[in-house]
Amino acid sequence: MSRHSKWSTIKRQKGVADHKRGTQFTRLANMITIAARQGLPDPTLNFKLRMAIEKARAANMPKDNIERAIARAKGTEGQALEQCQYEIIGPGGVGLVVSVTTDNRNRTVSAIKAILKNFDANLAGPNAVLWQFVQQGHLVVPLPSTKEEREALELVAIDAGCIDVDEHADSLILTTEPHALEQVKNTLTQHHVTISEIGIGLQPNVTVPLTDQETERKLENLIRDLEAIDEVDEVVTNAI
Repeated sequence: MSRHSKWSTIKRQKGVADHKRGTQFTRLANMITIAARQGLPDPTLNFKLRMAIEKARAANMPKDNIERAIARAKGTEGQALEQCQYEIIGPGGVGLVVSVTTDNRNRTVSAIKAILKNFDANLAGPNAVLWQFVQQGHLVVPLPSTKEEREALELVAIDAGCIDVDEHADSLILTTEPHALEQVKNTLTQHHVTISEIGIGLQPNVTVPLTDQETERKLENLIRDLEAIDEVDEVVTNAI
């Protein structure tokens, strides 16, 4: 009996892992397709597409999946994907922005509303939350081992167009204006700096402090449930 129970647990855990992996690949493929449709379907001429492909490769997405996602953008057939953002007032008055890629907006909105009912959260009107965020580029690089190396790296990044540098754990987070992201990336690459993550996304310019642990717990669970929706690409919040 114990052997059977253990095998059932393994199968269940493997199923969860496979689902998460499949969901991740779906999101990455959608990101590639959208990037290719918004610009040229050639990564050498489309920086956003290059970033999407790099993320897919970092996640060990098969080459065939990447090529199919680009091919889908070139043709007229396939899913009519669209990108949307939903603004939410969450627990404690915290603002959230949910970015999705979907082929059925009504289905996605229904899934989001069903989750919001379980928390002190509601969909907000256009720009009710979004004004509290700004679009920025970011790069994450390993924290240099010495103060001198860090200072040298910061100077290189700032000269290339970086507007802010923050330390987090064993990494440096370099912030840029969206239009300067490619230049900063190219400069760091020329200086043989390893880039562990790169992207463009929303960052809060107005923050809301969490006043108690119960509000914090509700917010964490809300974000967790929203991120579990297959069509959701990202959830950002202005909570601190």
